[in-house]
Amino acid sequence: MEEKKKGLHPSAYEVIPGEEYQPYVAAEKVMPEFTLTSVIVGILMAVIFGAANAYLGLKVGMTVSASVPAAVISMAIIRGIMKRDSILENNMVQTVASAGESLAAGVIFTIPALIIWGIQPSIFRMFIIALIGGLIGVLFMIPLRRHLIVGEHGKLPYPEGTACAEVLVAGETGGSGAKTVFTGLGIGALYKFIADGFKLWPTSIETTLPGLRGAAIGMDVLPALLGVGFIIGPRIAALMLAGGIMGWLVFIPLIATLGHNLPEPFYPAPAPIAELGYWGIWDYYIRYIGAGAVALGGIVSLLKAIPTIWSSFKDALSGFAEGIGDINKRTFDDLSIKWVIAILVILFLLIAFTPQIPVGGLGALFVLLFGFFFVTVSSRIVGIVGSSSNPASGMTIATLLFTTVLFKAFGWTGETGMIAALSVGALVCIAIAVAGDTSQDLKTGFLVGATPKKQQTGEIIGVLASALVIGFTLILLHEAYTIGSKELAAPQATLMSLVVKGIMEGTLPWALVLTGVFTALIVELFGIGSLPFAVGLYLPIHLSTPIIIGGIIRGLLKKFTSNDEDLKEKREKGILFASGLIAGDALLGVILAIVAFFGGSLALSDSPVLGSSWALIFFGLLVLSLIKYSWLAKKE
Repeated sequence: MEEKKKGLHPSAYEVIPGEEYQPYVAAEKVMPEFTLTSVIVGILMAVIFGAANAYLGLKVGMTVSASVPAAVISMAIIRGIMKRDSILENNMVQTVASAGESLAAGVIFTIPALIIWGIQPSIFRMFIIALIGGLIGVLFMIPLRRHLIVGEHGKLPYPEGTACAEVLVAGETGGSGAKTVFTGLGIGALYKFIADGFKLWPTSIETTLPGLRGAAIGMDVLPALLGVGFIIGPRIAALMLAGGIMGWLVFIPLIATLGHNLPEPFYPAPAPIAELGYWGIWDYYIRYIGAGAVALGGIVSLLKAIPTIWSSFKDALSGFAEGIGDINKRTFDDLSIKWVIAILVILFLLIAFTPQIPVGGLGALFVLLFGFFFVTVSSRIVGIVGSSSNPASGMTIATLLFTTVLFKAFGWTGETGMIAALSVGALVCIAIAVAGDTSQDLKTGFLVGATPKKQQTGEIIGVLASALVIGFTLILLHEAYTIGSKELAAPQATLMSLVVKGIMEGTLPWALVLTGVFTALIVELFGIGSLPFAVGLYLPIHLSTPIIIGGIIRGLLKKFTSNDEDLKEKREKGILFASGLIAGDALLGVILAIVAFFGGSLALSDSPVLGSSWALIFFGLLVLSLIKYSWLAKKE
């Protein structure tokens, strides 16, 4: 029996010519990879994590990567249950799954803006936009792979892709975090089912602060928010809370105090400020302030990235021109560039002439130009800083600003112009999100020895699978929770809608928007990245408070764990458990949305049976479970 390797080759982290790297599975070795099993499991994971990410992104304005959870779940199914022994099959599952998850992220950041405008997009429109945007992201990345992944080996670390490769290899050699993920998923789902399904206790609690007019503080005691806090860590969680405090303990009390005696409504609210309450002030005033802050944060992140963007684009183009040479190995076999060009031509024609994408030839040209530029940029930037720091929102805003101004100049105004501009932005945003994910997946494949063209085919399948169901998911969530409400605030989509509508109609309350802009600018002047702060300012403070608890647990774990090896083990276990909490909460949220969509209800009564004190007790037990699976994790 062949002895298994102990891990990735040391040259996985060294700056050496990519063609000299020895992958975990040698190029000469052939093993099951693109199989019916891997594709079916991958599609299921793509649909599941896509729906979960859609719910999470609409609720808190951020998404999580599905690569590592999908990889460990795949190992549990393929290795644990089916007793199949192929690391490349497991890699194919996470490739297909993560493609679906990233497509969902691009969709929910833009397309819900149509719903916010009162326009109900059809299932087919959402499908065609999602599919074309996702395919653009995959196809433009294919000719860049040899330069970015192979030619820049060791120079571009691709952190998520490398981490996923480590997880796959660890599972191959005996270790597996699948139990941890499934435990987190089960606990998160059970908690959500009892709390939001049976409504045994409230999942949102709040209280006013006496002595400060209009001030209130609250907490959404949900597993997903606790998990998000642990994953993003204490610094970003604290910045989000700072934004929430600014909104709910500074701006809302200030507006309530100054407007208390105003007898008439103050634009844009339809009623006097004294009649609004803190939720009304948040809805009609703070969201515009927060939108201005998010816009500034996104644009600044884009401006900071301009040197990297330019060098990335220039280097990628030169690498595309030069190539890596014709290497006749399985691990260097990409999809044919002829097919890539042919499909891109078809996509251009579909964009130009499909009624569901009313942008015409000019809009189709914008999509391909912005798509190629930002896909190139996204694919390289995530190789440096990781997908979580990819300034996708800033790049999308830049696309929307340029496109909306030009469309208006060409006479495309009103609802027609708004839909056209948003369609261009949606296609580009989806392409950016999918391209960043594709490059991480191809890095994972490069390290473990996958076949590129099979992975690229898997990416396309994942995009197709997620595109088929994302429209249904959005409609279900909207019917159950209302997109744009405090339950599903949809911060990015709201921002995109404000940008387009503000330019087209000139109806934005610019004083409020600029207040947010300059608030975020002050944060930037302190040398602090303003985007997490801005997101916290936009969202209700009820979301930031449970997130900071997860962040504090992660921060204390680092502070009180002196051994680096122990810290790595506990952090990884904690992240896997937190990912499970997020997935369980989000998936049950989608299931409950389906029940509500068909008029059903699992509630034991019209209001929660137990009070807020019990909600805090059960959330405390949830916190203890996260501590157990992070601080108290035992080394395998």
